[in-house]
Amino acid sequence: MMAWDPKSELRHYLRQAREALLWKLDGLSEYDLRRPLTPTGTNLLGLVKHMAGVESGYFGEVFGRPFAEHLPWITMDAEPNADMWATAEETREDIVGLYHRVWAHADATIDALELDATGEVPWWSPERRQVTLNRILVHVIAELNRHAGHADIVRELIDGAAGLRSDNDNLPPGDQAWWADYRDRLEEVARKAGES
Repeated sequence: MMAWDPKSELRHYLRQAREALLWKLDGLSEYDLRRPLTPTGTNLLGLVKHMAGVESGYFGEVFGRPFAEHLPWITMDAEPNADMWATAEETREDIVGLYHRVWAHADATIDALELDATGEVPWWSPERRQVTLNRILVHVIAELNRHAGHADIVRELIDGAAGLRSDNDNLPPGDQAWWADYRDRLEEVARKAGES
């Protein structure tokens, strides 16, 4: 059994969530990447753009290591929700490439600092602003997994593709007929519960 290294463990979960989020883009057209599939406009490319902004701030500005590129959608005067969708001028390659550069910057911050290194989150309330790298890693992993879950549902709505990772979907085995029967059973249970 290997010795437990908390920073390596946190980095493992961070990397796994990043890869899961990007995997949801595989094989889709530009249209499908951008389709708003919820009433609030949730779309796959927007989720990646949002996380690029999130990681650039939390692993950059918070620890006095600002990300070198200007991200206009995260400024105070940006349009509301500007970080949640890609403009017509922003391609998949632009957004994914940006996210990879943000990863590298974030990883450099994580490498350079100890878990108890302190930083300040200026957009949090004054009583919560003082943080450690450990707290920020946990916060970002939680947010990243939340959005990877959104991406999983959006992707399933687009073409039925679902699952945890490309090498392990973590779903019960079943063909299309099995899943249709399963869904029908859940619908029937829900209908009966709603009638009570």
